[in-house]
Amino acid sequence: MTSSAERRPAGIILAGGRSRRMGQDKAALEWEGEPMLTRIAWAISARCEPVLVAAPPTSQAYVDLADGTDLEWITGEPAGSGPLGGLAAALRAAREAGAAAAFVCATDMPLVDAGLIDELCAGLSDSADVVVAHDGGRDHPMAAVYRTSLVERLDELVADGELRMSAVLDALVTHRIGVSDARWLTNVDAPGDLHRLRVSRVT
Repeated sequence: MTSSAERRPAGIILAGGRSRRMGQDKAALEWEGEPMLTRIAWAISARCEPVLVAAPPTSQAYVDLADGTDLEWITGEPAGSGPLGGLAAALRAAREAGAAAAFVCATDMPLVDAGLIDELCAGLSDSADVVVAHDGGRDHPMAAVYRTSLVERLDELVADGELRMSAVLDALVTHRIGVSDARWLTNVDAPGDLHRLRVSRVT
């Protein structure tokens, strides 16, 4: 019998950023009555199992939220390896849990939805390593589905000093798809972004 973890993609939330432009930890920002990280984890859990949060133990997200949630935190990324290191560590954990693929997003995407995961997974053909959302102007490597078999290749990139998420897309077989609702890809980098998004939700 196939386990649910084998049938469903894992979910990975990359939460190790320093939130410099926001001025405070984005994972802990209030969104509709709960921390943004909690809201995102709840949204992707509709399609993903397990849901993993990648963040070093020194990150503000981990300091603020690790003791207050029942999320599974992946903290083994090499120091200074950036989101690529966090992705590699979380994909390894997802593979160990039996997942063949993982949906990956950032902790500042409060409108992420199960529909985005469905559309990306539908594009994951046998020939693709990665399926990434593309909005017509740019790729969104933190709104993508990655095969967990990529761990060793990502380890090589990190060992070579690569920090850019876009480097993964260049190094692997990547399929790009336009998604039906661009709002799913909205991220909030600065206080003004968050304010405008909140206003748009009530008007």
